[in-house]
Amino acid sequence: MIIEVKVPSVGESVTSGVVSAWHKKSGEFVNEGEPLFALETDKVSTDIVAEKSGVLETKVPEGQEVKIGEVIAIIDDSKQRLEKEKKQIPKEKQPEAKKKEREPQKTPKAVAPSFDGGVPTRPDTSLSPAVRRIIEEEKIQLEEIAGTGPGGRLTKADALTAVEARGKTEPAKSVGEADSSPGTAAPSPRVQAKAEGRFTRKKMSPLRRKIAQQLVMAQHTAAILTTFNECDMSAVQELRHSKQEEFTKEHGVKLGLMSFFVKASVEALKAVPVVNGRIDGEDFIQNNFYDIGVAVGTERGLVVPVVRDADKKSFADVERNIADYAARARDGKLKLEELQGGTFTITNGGVYGSLFATPILNPPQSGILGMHKIMPRPVAVDSSVEVRPMMYLALSYDHRAIDGKEAVTFLIKVKECIEDPKKLPLDF
Repeated sequence: MIIEVKVPSVGESVTSGVVSAWHKKSGEFVNEGEPLFALETDKVSTDIVAEKSGVLETKVPEGQEVKIGEVIAIIDDSKQRLEKEKKQIPKEKQPEAKKKEREPQKTPKAVAPSFDGGVPTRPDTSLSPAVRRIIEEEKIQLEEIAGTGPGGRLTKADALTAVEARGKTEPAKSVGEADSSPGTAAPSPRVQAKAEGRFTRKKMSPLRRKIAQQLVMAQHTAAILTTFNECDMSAVQELRHSKQEEFTKEHGVKLGLMSFFVKASVEALKAVPVVNGRIDGEDFIQNNFYDIGVAVGTERGLVVPVVRDADKKSFADVERNIADYAARARDGKLKLEELQGGTFTITNGGVYGSLFATPILNPPQSGILGMHKIMPRPVAVDSSVEVRPMMYLALSYDHRAIDGKEAVTFLIKVKECIEDPKKLPLDF
């Protein structure tokens, strides 16, 4: 019987995706539940497994954009029975069996996948999606990478180290210059890069296209205004320093800055509820729960996983959520539902060195808080000048729903909670 392999639905708002990698090549036998291919959408990257066992026949190449419900392969499960019968044939009855018994046994050698234009044509199923993506995009030959993982498995760090090492050893070339040396990989068909003189053209990833659409839509549909303030980080830094060892030992996770800002934002949202709402057509929806989105930067772009019911979580729970989301975001393993339904967002450009910026709303939310780099600055304290660790804060908000007074009140409440953490529900 022939089973069609269709692109599954991974969310109501997702209409298409890209087959970023086939884990099994056409003609190979695949077991039920075994990963078939990696589907990359504008929100997440996920592995799709086989529903039945049989011989696979692919119908689309890696890198092709496909629609939800489209047939991209078939599985012939009638060959499953033949495979099982073949395995059940006694060894002495199998052709060439005795001949092979007389031949000296040779230790099989690991064969690296061959590359066609920089993309593995025989994908190594032991590679994680993150490692596979780096290898494909950077056009690295597997023999160039030394695996440091269990059993010599390649890790993401191994792939990044190989990229960095290659950058240091290769001579600089002008943009568009061709390399005629033997074995040089051609541009990846998945990226579809095209060199044109002094620039290179390539397709934007689905995630980057979605980010672009969201940002433009936010600018076109909302009346975005930003208000600023600054806060003294001395109290939070001292509290983290004094409690860090005890907190880490008890909870197995470090006490970071983000949990303080998540908790401070919840207190501010309770004080100014309108910031926790959104406009829907001619209606205003007031959210009475606190699902806080935390922006995470990845190699593929920015994603915003959501910390659910942040008001009910402890500092340790918030830190664990954020650490887990960040790790899975960088490996492309976030689930679609983990990126949906937030009521307010926090973004920290300070981790990249940003001193001052105006964040753009994350639709359909009405507010987003921007954190920035902590810098020692002279400030007036009790009629004297002292150098304190200061951070600029920025609140961008939808002026259609939120007045300036409410936005400023919200930001001052965040500032007060950070400068005096005793105003927060400390539970450590």
